[in-house]
Amino acid sequence: MTRTDRYGLPVSTSSNAAAAAYREGIDLILSAWTGADAALDAAIAADPDFALAHAARARLHFTYAEPAAMKARLADARAAVARNGDERERSHVDILGLAMEGQSPKALTAALAHLERWPRDAMILSQPLGAFGLFAFSGMRDHDQARVDLCERHARHYGDDWWFETYHGWSLTENKSVARGRDLTQRGLDKRRENANAAHALAHAMFEDGSTAAADALITDWLPCYDRSGILYGHIFWHQALAALENGDTARALAIYRAQLGPAVTEAVPLNAVTDCAALLWRIDLDGKEVPREMWSELAAYSDKYFPSAGITFADVHVAFIAAANGDIAALEKRVAALEKRLADGKLAAGAAVPAMCRASRAFADGDFSAAVRHLEPVACDVVRIGGSHAQREIFEDMLIVSLIKAGEPVKATTLLDRRLHHRASVRDNRWRQAAQAMKH
Repeated sequence: MTRTDRYGLPVSTSSNAAAAAYREGIDLILSAWTGADAALDAAIAADPDFALAHAARARLHFTYAEPAAMKARLADARAAVARNGDERERSHVDILGLAMEGQSPKALTAALAHLERWPRDAMILSQPLGAFGLFAFSGMRDHDQARVDLCERHARHYGDDWWFETYHGWSLTENKSVARGRDLTQRGLDKRRENANAAHALAHAMFEDGSTAAADALITDWLPCYDRSGILYGHIFWHQALAALENGDTARALAIYRAQLGPAVTEAVPLNAVTDCAALLWRIDLDGKEVPREMWSELAAYSDKYFPSAGITFADVHVAFIAAANGDIAALEKRVAALEKRLADGKLAAGAAVPAMCRASRAFADGDFSAAVRHLEPVACDVVRIGGSHAQREIFEDMLIVSLIKAGEPVKATTLLDRRLHHRASVRDNRWRQAAQAMKH
């Protein structure tokens, strides 16, 4: 009897219990739900030679920044797949290994080739997708389009599958097809309510179309069913705080930060925790509101633990916010120097925008708004190359808008703000628009 995953692909295990636990574990990973670790541990206990279960467990360790455990599980996966895996499974394990070991370009190339042969290998299809996926962190300018193209290339193999609808919908939203993306994501959530990826993607769509009240209602209604240890628990609260800022409610945003996001309370993975916290506090600063100094210093201690040196570009630009806000110029310049060396060595995929964005943070914190504009304006079209979502990256446009106003260039600031009016209007943007208009007159 051949055991299969949920998508009908054979898996090399002789244990029905192991195959069932693996199917459950993968569904939990694909829905960003809790319990995947226990399910995969059960699969491994039922069949210690089950390569794909070891590989998926390694991926979870990687996600939660547990490198020693990740390496051990990956070694087990490679040994097991060499003994009894088929060609697809060997390719599957190899791709996950390349991605976890930092060989992202090779992992992306291998994943795309793999999917041409085995398009229903959802775990591999998931790797290029998402805000922190292989496409997003590739340094590409057009990774939003690349995700849509990949989904639509393989859509016929998935039909109305809840996971595929979730990720296809999110990809469309990020590529400016917001109405279609929102509808498709809603269908994914309707099919499987225990699907944090869908709730998260829907919050993104609502941010993009200006439905802040709907986003707040969605999160308030849905989040109680999600355990605090869930990988997206804090980040979905970040979306609620972001909606509060869009509506000018700084007090509520700070209350969410204290209760759900800050280093003292978060259970989020370090990349989400650092970037969400830094982005929210910096946005509050951009809006001219006071951030308690101890919040920045507490966040600096946390980020120093997990991101002490340059490495993950998306983290680097957010750590720069933290250093600039704390006046830690030595740390900021050390990170910029490391980034510029990587750029000179041809090893910085996202390009010259990264050190420029870090330098803009220092200039803004120093009150040198003309310098902030000089750093940001030339690289504005390349900010997309750092990865993440549009909602996350918009902070750099926010910083440019505020810098332009404070540097006495209201026409340019108004042009950027008017472009947003095609999608949404917010209390915060209107306040900036009024400030720019007042300067014109």
